[in-house]
Amino acid sequence: MAAYQAPLTDMNFLLREVFQAERLFAGMPGTAEVNGELMAAVLTEAGKIAGDVLAPLNRPGDEAACGFKDGKVTTPAGFREAFAVFAEGGWQGLSGEPEFGGQGMPKMLSTLIEEMLFGANSSFALYSILTTGAALTLSRHGGAELQRVYLPKMYSGKWSGSMCLTEPHAGTDLGIIRTRAEPRGDGSYSVTGTKIFITSGEHDLTENIIHLVLAKLPDAPAGAQGISLFLVPKMLVGADGELGGGRNHLVCGSIEHKMGIRGSATCVLNFDGAQGFLVGEANQGLANMFTMMNYERLSVGQQGNGLAESSYQAAAAYAKERLQGRALGAPSDAGGASASGGAGASGGVGAADAAVDGAAAPIIVHPDVRRMLLTMRANIMAGRALSIYAASQLDIMHFHPDAAARQRAEGLIGLLVPVQKAYCTDRGFEACVLGQQVLGGHGYIREWGLEQNVRDARIAQIYEGTNGVQALDLAGRKTVRCNGALLELLIEDWDAFVEAAGPSLAVYEKAWHPARAHLQQATEWLLREATPRPTEIGAASYPYMELMGLNLYAFMWLRILQAAHAGGSTGTSGSADANSSDSAGGSAGADGSDSVSADYRDALAKTGAFFFARLLPRTATLLQEIEAGSATLMAPHASQF
Repeated sequence: MAAYQAPLTDMNFLLREVFQAERLFAGMPGTAEVNGELMAAVLTEAGKIAGDVLAPLNRPGDEAACGFKDGKVTTPAGFREAFAVFAEGGWQGLSGEPEFGGQGMPKMLSTLIEEMLFGANSSFALYSILTTGAALTLSRHGGAELQRVYLPKMYSGKWSGSMCLTEPHAGTDLGIIRTRAEPRGDGSYSVTGTKIFITSGEHDLTENIIHLVLAKLPDAPAGAQGISLFLVPKMLVGADGELGGGRNHLVCGSIEHKMGIRGSATCVLNFDGAQGFLVGEANQGLANMFTMMNYERLSVGQQGNGLAESSYQAAAAYAKERLQGRALGAPSDAGGASASGGAGASGGVGAADAAVDGAAAPIIVHPDVRRMLLTMRANIMAGRALSIYAASQLDIMHFHPDAAARQRAEGLIGLLVPVQKAYCTDRGFEACVLGQQVLGGHGYIREWGLEQNVRDARIAQIYEGTNGVQALDLAGRKTVRCNGALLELLIEDWDAFVEAAGPSLAVYEKAWHPARAHLQQATEWLLREATPRPTEIGAASYPYMELMGLNLYAFMWLRILQAAHAGGSTGTSGSADANSSDSAGGSAGADGSDSVSADYRDALAKTGAFFFARLLPRTATLLQEIEAGSATLMAPHASQF
């Protein structure tokens, strides 16, 4: 399998040219020093960590998995050393508050580093993102003393974090949790209960693990309104911020034996009167925890993007090397592959020559292989762009000096989170399966790595709220409940972009117009039908999420194509299957200057054209599915299943 390389060309191009991040950062006091040179340098160094340190541990970590004995978890060989390198480099505190030792980098930058981590080693990445999410929640809702004691150690990587929500009887319905918190009389609480499916709940990477636990106080109201949030450390911490109080009263009862992400410990945690501290106000725990939940959902969307990128790199390299079949009516160029199977060779025997002399051709010439690769590439690029777009709204929420801008960004991110999480992970899993298919029988073999990507990507559609739950949140809370107001914010962005776009995008805007109309028609139908027939929300939710996702991807591709055209005219010599790693098209210079090639821009133009011609038209059938209503879904009796 081709070794994972961070797609620095794509990332720099999206940040610098598509989203013009440097201009956005210059207008916000907290990010004004983040320029193109700094962004390029940070991405380059993160790429080295991902490719040189984490990727080599990916397959061995999957094969070894985590060990469990006497309540203790051991991570696969090499994980501890890699985490030490990661922490010493300051990566764990990259987006942390500078007041407590973080570097204060914007989310638009850190989200791309998360994609690298997931693409290189998804199991390892989870230890990091859970810590970042826990620290973020503590920085937003914790009291000053909790922040002073815990944040510096979490940013340094000496301590890690986890999120404890699910219980054996309570998954998504957190209102029925049974974990209790009893006041101790000294300002702390005794937390008792069992939590399951706790990612990074126990491991040997750090000296302490800081658990954020949802529990109910004795006099709490019933349901979700009675949930509070508590910080419960694995090891007790003194007022000086150092260890010394011994082990807290909690233990890991077991770890799960999973289909994928086997190097990540998924734990059952038993709290037996463990000392905890209230985070935020009593009975506001679920609202406070949504800070971490939304962070993790956006990160999981990046898991889909990262594993898709890893699979694409392997599949594209294989397709240029593998000789199989005849090139009947294929392009005269085999994508730079020689007849002997050398990828990237110049002057080799092309596909047309192979067809003439009867030799087998590289499979890159076959239309169905191109269909798979272009589908992967088109969705990866759009998914990465969508993740940056969502991250930009978080940066505006956090850093922008104008209150109205912050409020608008908060509305947009509320709409974007469920789509980014669900649609990116659906397309990410699809890309892993397509990559496996490109390799044929070799894709089914462990040594090539694609089957691990399929297994690792599958969980992303399930955890942090299943994709069905995300779709229901989008259709119900984010659309029907607000009468479509959040979608109107998004459409304002769409209209503003289209109005400012040049004539070079006219053909794509015309292709997008029916898809936008399908989304607006579906929204009007949903708003009209939901009141008399509430089941229509659930029945329409998943195709509605996919319809929204396709439209968002179209918006991302318009932005990408505008930047590609603005940087120079596109010719016809580029390859539409151009790899997104540095070997395809160059990368941004150290000062953020433009060094992407005309061939790279041409490849983007061709991939975007494929998206609008072959993928976007699916919005028509999604609208038809939505307007079919809930009748056929609800007709069978339970006994008939």
